[in-house]
Amino acid sequence: MIRYLAVLSHAFTIAVKEWQWIDSNPLLKVSKPKEPRGRVRYLSDPERERLLVACKQGGPDLYLAVVLSLSTGARKQEAMGLRWGQIDFARRVAILTETKNGERRALSLSGLALEMLQHRAKVRRLDTDLVFPGRIHPDQPLDLRTPWETALKRAEVDNFRWHDLRHTAASYLAMGGATLPELAAFLGHKTLAMVQRYTHLSEDHNSSVVERMNARVFGEVGR
Repeated sequence: MIRYLAVLSHAFTIAVKEWQWIDSNPLLKVSKPKEPRGRVRYLSDPERERLLVACKQGGPDLYLAVVLSLSTGARKQEAMGLRWGQIDFARRVAILTETKNGERRALSLSGLALEMLQHRAKVRRLDTDLVFPGRIHPDQPLDLRTPWETALKRAEVDNFRWHDLRHTAASYLAMGGATLPELAAFLGHKTLAMVQRYTHLSEDHNSSVVERMNARVFGEVGR
């Protein structure tokens, strides 16, 4: 509903300002519903372990793509469209120039994802710059839909989409104490509104931070 109202309001605005068809935008008087918090589905520890095992059985392409998405928060299109020219191993980053919001973003590479990319770089195909080239058409990204769905069934992980790997990465960061600005930067969001959905996951961390602050400031005073 919110998206439809926004599009319709934009059309009326153009009709007012550019075409002078009407005198005012009638939707300015319409109360807009609140933006929904959004879906957050993330992997529990047992689910993550089972899924990674299943993805590893599904082949090196699927395993690397899932590890990369899970460790960097990259969207599926960003991960599968990654090219070697975007990866800077010295700085341990992958530079994304084409993102959903049009902003340039750097993915931090570390741990298993970095090791696997370094290994793949040594045995990469020379007829394409894609990290995940298609089998028949190496100039197009590989389609992992079937092996991904097979891995989900094998791991018995229900109600889970590839995009939820991104939610999982953000959720783990939130539970580890990352701030909302840090989460926004990690996910490449321009505002904090899109990361509000993760706030409840950091409540325990926030409570412990407050407790430590009070203990440091007040110590034994009043006892």
